[in-house]
Amino acid sequence: MAPSHVLRCCQRVLSWIPVFFIAMVVCWSYYAYVVELCICKCSLARAFVYLIVFHLSFFMFVWSYWRTIFTKPVSPSKEFSLPKADKEQYEREERPEAQQEILKRVAKELPVYTRTGTGGIRYCDRCQVIKPDRCHHCSACDTCVLKMDHHCPWVNNCVGFSNYKFFILFLAYALLYCLFIASTVLQYFIKFWTNELPDTHAKFHVLFLFFVAAMFCISILSLFSYHLWLVGKNRSTIEAFRAPVFTNGPDKNGFSLGFKKNVTQVFGDQGRLWPLPFFTSLGDGYTFPARLVSADPERATVILETGANAR
Repeated sequence: MAPSHVLRCCQRVLSWIPVFFIAMVVCWSYYAYVVELCICKCSLARAFVYLIVFHLSFFMFVWSYWRTIFTKPVSPSKEFSLPKADKEQYEREERPEAQQEILKRVAKELPVYTRTGTGGIRYCDRCQVIKPDRCHHCSACDTCVLKMDHHCPWVNNCVGFSNYKFFILFLAYALLYCLFIASTVLQYFIKFWTNELPDTHAKFHVLFLFFVAAMFCISILSLFSYHLWLVGKNRSTIEAFRAPVFTNGPDKNGFSLGFKKNVTQVFGDQGRLWPLPFFTSLGDGYTFPARLVSADPERATVILETGANAR
């Protein structure tokens, strides 16, 4: 077995450690809350109410987390690969200017409107494809990802067009889960410090349950707030740091269509499905409505119409 192959296998195994850590914390929190708190400490009526709300938030959190982890990122189709003859010519050329001419000729037939910082066609030498708008290469996944936002080690997956809604819901339900635990455990946490809890091992579960829930609540709240802001602006994390470049220059608000339409692009046009981790995002991941897509009004009209109508 080649050393490089062994190294890749080790990297894949190690990349699951953050997910395994989260899973262990969630499993422990379930035991601590259900068994040590609700069954052992709460009255029957209070435990009944707590357990219903807890299991609802727990189920939605785990469901969204599962979908975020195991939804495969979508890569560009073969349509964005260079034809065989053009690919051979591209590889033979040593001058970047000549290579760009080949890419521009092929890109004329593709719905590609963003450019590199120098105004060239965005091309991935690793995947050997012309990058669609908002597509980027993920070094961790070793593939180009449509509407890539970032690679998240806590889900061991790339967050992009196919699972961005799931990622937002995962953050939302994780925050709700932690808030509910922290708020309902608070009274027992206070009793711990006033020595009103019986001196059993259960009180240590209560102590750590509150601390862990509060700690995760603070960290998730900041991340969730940031991504809500990104959704409202219709930007990815990458675009927030580096504005997309169109044929007429960079524009950080180039994909923003107004708050309502921006939210609809991610969550879909059926409000009743927004809270559920079903894929309802608008578009096809290749074309997106944009305010400034081309100096040519005809091409701008085409991309606005196709991006708005694609599902």
